[in-house]
Amino acid sequence: MKSGKLAPFKFFDVPENIKHLDTRMLDYLESGYRLWRDEAGRADRLRSRTRVFCLFLTLRHTGAKLGEILKMDESKSFNFGRATVLLGVGKNKREVPLPQNVCRELKALIEGPMGMGLEGHIFHLDPGYVRRIFYDRAEACNIPRELGSPSVLRRSRAVELLRNGVPLGVMRKVLGQSSADLSAVYQDWPEGDVQNIVRRMALEESSLKTSARNTFIGHVTQIRRDGILADVEFETAEGSCISSVITLESLYKLDLEVGVPVSATIKAPLVAVRPLSEGQNSSARNCISATVTEIKKTEILAEVSGETESGTRLCALVESWSIEEEGIKKGNKVEFSFKALSIVLHVV
Repeated sequence: MKSGKLAPFKFFDVPENIKHLDTRMLDYLESGYRLWRDEAGRADRLRSRTRVFCLFLTLRHTGAKLGEILKMDESKSFNFGRATVLLGVGKNKREVPLPQNVCRELKALIEGPMGMGLEGHIFHLDPGYVRRIFYDRAEACNIPRELGSPSVLRRSRAVELLRNGVPLGVMRKVLGQSSADLSAVYQDWPEGDVQNIVRRMALEESSLKTSARNTFIGHVTQIRRDGILADVEFETAEGSCISSVITLESLYKLDLEVGVPVSATIKAPLVAVRPLSEGQNSSARNCISATVTEIKKTEILAEVSGETESGTRLCALVESWSIEEEGIKKGNKVEFSFKALSIVLHVV
């Protein structure tokens, strides 16, 4: 359940024969690997453990097969600017996103002193050696030995993606699975839950609200800081420039860097709207050109809805006299604008 809405992906059961770890246990195991890496005394041992730790991180966050990673030429596979890794060959070739903190760990190994002499061969390790360490690390974390295997990490990532609402088809592409039947075994829907989900969805569909308005998705292009605040600028897929001012604490908490995908939301009362002249387009930050699709008015307030050429929906809640004075009507070309301090940022 999220924001009062039904989340069917949280209802399914995982069949008992599918051995996996939930997100909490995966994070716990990751902490165990990190501690094991940091406890290395000698430089050669630290390098060896760091390679295994980064191998674990890659498997844990991509759901890739062990063989895919062991054959990888990391100099050609990782794109730290895009925060992605290229996996697979042929029909199973795919680009998988990676968390920024994982990219930092990988970049430090690959481009740092520990990667010298290993270029293109960072993960070229003996599979038997890797599996033995994975089993040992699981036991050290009081997790059943067999649940530390690379295949369990792969299944765990599949379940984690499904639990977070990733569609089955997308999960298959991330894992490089060609069979829908293979990936479908991760979900098992009890009959009672099926009926309840359908009933709830039917009720919600009858009362859908336009909650997706004033939402933008893009990638961070620039970050400027002072002693207290940060100005985070990002560009949307349609080329609009959005700027949000947040505290430094929020910046670090969100782990924001250039290239990180983000979404921004703005409440309708914090959005202004004004008419645009024929042929005029807005290029200023936090100013979006759109066409008015609907106007709802009372004596005091007016809700002005609009849509950009690419389909982004916008909404402003303003005083009724202002749109009458500006002559704003349905079908007019207008500009929606908002202040940088009015934007709420989220990491995608």
